[in-house]
Amino acid sequence: MSGPKRGLGRGLEALIPQNATVAAEEGLAQVDGARFAEIPLEQISPNPRQPRQVFDADDMAELVHSIKEIGLLQPVVVRSVGPDRYELIMGERRWRAHHEAGLTTIGAIVRETEDGDLLRDALLENLHRSQLNPLEEASAYRQLLDDFGCTHDELAERIGRSRPQISNTLRLLKLTPTVQRRVAAGVLSAGHARALVTIDNSEIQDRLASRVVSEGLSVRALEEIVSLGPDDAKKATRRPTGPTVTAPRVAEIADRLSDHYDTRVKIQMGRAKGKVVIEFATIDDLERIVRLMDPRPGQPDNKD
Repeated sequence: MSGPKRGLGRGLEALIPQNATVAAEEGLAQVDGARFAEIPLEQISPNPRQPRQVFDADDMAELVHSIKEIGLLQPVVVRSVGPDRYELIMGERRWRAHHEAGLTTIGAIVRETEDGDLLRDALLENLHRSQLNPLEEASAYRQLLDDFGCTHDELAERIGRSRPQISNTLRLLKLTPTVQRRVAAGVLSAGHARALVTIDNSEIQDRLASRVVSEGLSVRALEEIVSLGPDDAKKATRRPTGPTVTAPRVAEIADRLSDHYDTRVKIQMGRAKGKVVIEFATIDDLERIVRLMDPRPGQPDNKD
């Protein structure tokens, strides 16, 4: 089987330059005693001093699903113990989840120094300098907090951000995989993501994200929809049916078309004729709609 899917956010991986030249080009401090590598799982052994022996089955299943869907957001940390042999320092749950997911390699920070504080401080320094997307930033925060014993106060002080800002960024990791992909691709802004993460229902969260893309909703408009509450937000995810029409069933048909094509559909009626307007966001979105109109394979331009 091929290696694991690349994570949406690089997290700490993005903060470790490969060499001094790359560090200078990216405006990062060179991290002494650490490098990033993709390592075969079979070359890594668990830490024999790991105090944790029981791993919650539900949590593990959720982590396995996340890794299959969006890749590894937080690399494990290992140390070399011989030629092509490594020992886990941090991240046994991620290492176990890769095994369960049937993957063969894992992203790892290879630590060559015994002083964990030096590596943590170097990563904190680079986090302040690096330009990360919101998910990369969130995954870096999470790993620093979990693996390196960094406190919220220390993190806030070292990178010049407030504790609430750090907490709000960390919440982005609770977004559904679909929404995370759109945030990482820049289709949804951090403001959109912060509004969506307040919705617990994953189906509504995905549906609203689709509306943002297809209708170009602003952050303010999305916040107003979310503020309506779960029941009203569910109703708000139904597509607008365009201007008021008087012909029987037109509004119902427009609504059905909107649901079928997962985009905004308007039906405009005149005295002698009418027209149907189907909106799309990108060329890929247009091709998706065309495939729904004509599902026959290999005939994108078919006409009845």
